[in-house]
Amino acid sequence: MPLRTLPASRVPDSRDAPALRWGIMGPGWIAERFTESVQAHTNQMIAAVGSRSLARSKAFADTFGVPAAYGSYEELAESPDVDIVYVCTPHNFHHSAALLAIDAGKHVLIEKPIGLNAAQARDIAARATAAGVFAAEAMWSFFLPKFDVIRQVLDRGTLGTVTTVLAEYGEYFDRSHRIFDPALAGGPLLDLGTYPLALITEVLGSPERLHAAGQQHESGVNAQLSAIMEFPGGSQAVINTQLHNFTPTAATIVGSAATLTIDGPFNMPGGFEVRFPDGRRLRHEEPAGGHFEGLHYEAAAVARAIAAGQTETTQRPLASSIRTMEAADEIRRQLGIEFPGEHSGSA
Repeated sequence: MPLRTLPASRVPDSRDAPALRWGIMGPGWIAERFTESVQAHTNQMIAAVGSRSLARSKAFADTFGVPAAYGSYEELAESPDVDIVYVCTPHNFHHSAALLAIDAGKHVLIEKPIGLNAAQARDIAARATAAGVFAAEAMWSFFLPKFDVIRQVLDRGTLGTVTTVLAEYGEYFDRSHRIFDPALAGGPLLDLGTYPLALITEVLGSPERLHAAGQQHESGVNAQLSAIMEFPGGSQAVINTQLHNFTPTAATIVGSAATLTIDGPFNMPGGFEVRFPDGRRLRHEEPAGGHFEGLHYEAAAVARAIAAGQTETTQRPLASSIRTMEAADEIRRQLGIEFPGEHSGSA
């Protein structure tokens, strides 16, 4: 019998999640968006903020009504009033900051990418497992209601055999943005490219073969890259990510029985459509939104997992984060992209 309707999202109301005391490690732009979303849509408590600058921590605390502000990451990690640390430092420090929290016995949610490379991701996973604490990458898109529906569509075989995934993400940035700074692991791959690459590896797994092409930017970082990937069974994927200008940020999953097209930007709240060869279309409607409307879902899911005694999330297991970083490593290897200090402290 033909599929008549799409399944409903199983994501509960974020306010129903047990409350944790969160410590913000690195009070930058994404920390502000996370805090805004969590305070508006959940019962989670932002209990403390830590920065290498006490003035920055205090300014953040004053803006968002956070009870405690610390002038170092170490003080935040050791705080007895924090259950879980949200690491949102620059990319270069994700690994070392996560280990600070883990070694202090704290659960940790690490802003994407989980590290600079797969070795750092594996090290975080191993250290968290040894310490018996929760750890996850904050790949927030996979926690959205629409991605729960997409996961059900894929698991039920509605698309048939997935043959192709096409995904891209490009944005315009002011020249002063850190994405142009080689010292801060700049370039589009870790900031933007992690989204399409995570989607591709989530749907198809690890590629057997990968061919990448890149373009340099005058600042010294990679300006754009594309890659064609082949997977066991012959399925293929194509990715493009660049910092020249805005793109539709589209994603399409093609199957032998149907095609699923996610509205752009595919990584944010919004709708998608499943189209069948006979012309039938099934539509999932979800209000379009951004970080404010979406970041709270990952916080709530993490809180539920920890309350249930779990050390990972089903939405973004550590093995999935490692798999994405392995693909990113191969792209970088082929293009000669290296990041400062990425091998210091890596397993």
